[in-house]
Amino acid sequence: MELFPPIPLAEWRDCKETLHRFAQVVGKIRLTASVRRNHWWNVPFHLTGRGITTRPMGTAEGNPFTIDFDFVRHQLVVASLDGAEVSFPLYGQSVASFYRATLDALAVLGARVDIPALSPFDLPDSARPFAEDTEHAAYDPVQVNRYWRVLSQVALVLEEFAAGFSGKASPVHHFWHTFDIAYSRFSGRHTVQPAEADSVTREAYSREVVSFGFWFGDDAFPDPAFYSYTSPEPPGLAEEPLAQGSARWVARNGSHLAVLRYDDARAEADPRATVLAFYDSAYRAGAGRANWDMAGLACPGGITDQHLAAAPPA
Repeated sequence: MELFPPIPLAEWRDCKETLHRFAQVVGKIRLTASVRRNHWWNVPFHLTGRGITTRPMGTAEGNPFTIDFDFVRHQLVVASLDGAEVSFPLYGQSVASFYRATLDALAVLGARVDIPALSPFDLPDSARPFAEDTEHAAYDPVQVNRYWRVLSQVALVLEEFAAGFSGKASPVHHFWHTFDIAYSRFSGRHTVQPAEADSVTREAYSREVVSFGFWFGDDAFPDPAFYSYTSPEPPGLAEEPLAQGSARWVARNGSHLAVLRYDDARAEADPRATVLAFYDSAYRAGAGRANWDMAGLACPGGITDQHLAAAPPA
């Protein structure tokens, strides 16, 4: 299987916009039916061998349930801990019909979920309820399966990169808000947010962080790309060199992103090593400028015990 197959935004833009809203419907269920975790870590999806999952939700007394997107059979699967399961096809659905089918599936399983906001979050049609969106109804199984394969391959690279850090760090997870996959490292230091910051931002960036990820492109930046940013951004960050000659710092929303275009990484002889080197250089740029204890937070080979690290491989 090709590492990092081509996935230009223009080829599946309509499909992506529909799938993004499907994910937001399920993501909002996850938001209200899960225990809140720091930095919203309870909210994102995680990868499975067939798609993405919410992981178990609800309470032990209330028959916990999961919602899985199966991108091999192209179904949404809602299952409860007692073994009951309801599924329906993802193709042939508008956002409105998907929303109704999802709520119907929950009702069959006896799962009661009160979704606080029934419209998209931070999308152009955020004023339109899911139940009224018949515009977004494009679902291409081939393109969606490719999206999941790319997502899975990027997740494995991020997991490998994550092994080198022993401090507080997020899981590798897929956000339904921005439709990206991300992993974050924290220094442990608190940050001061501006008074006008919204509640989502305040919790996400309450600690000093260097984040890494991949997005599939959007109207503002249509190229699929690997990225990294540091928050709060230390002075001089964009002056730091990045490992790959094609990588660059991009000004966005008053700060800077380190960006490596997906197609540029694909063109390299070893795309995986290229992305790992890019992430490492972005980390060293952000953590170095912010004066992190990089040596103390290092975890070579995923090992923290010095005795084990010095021992020869078994």
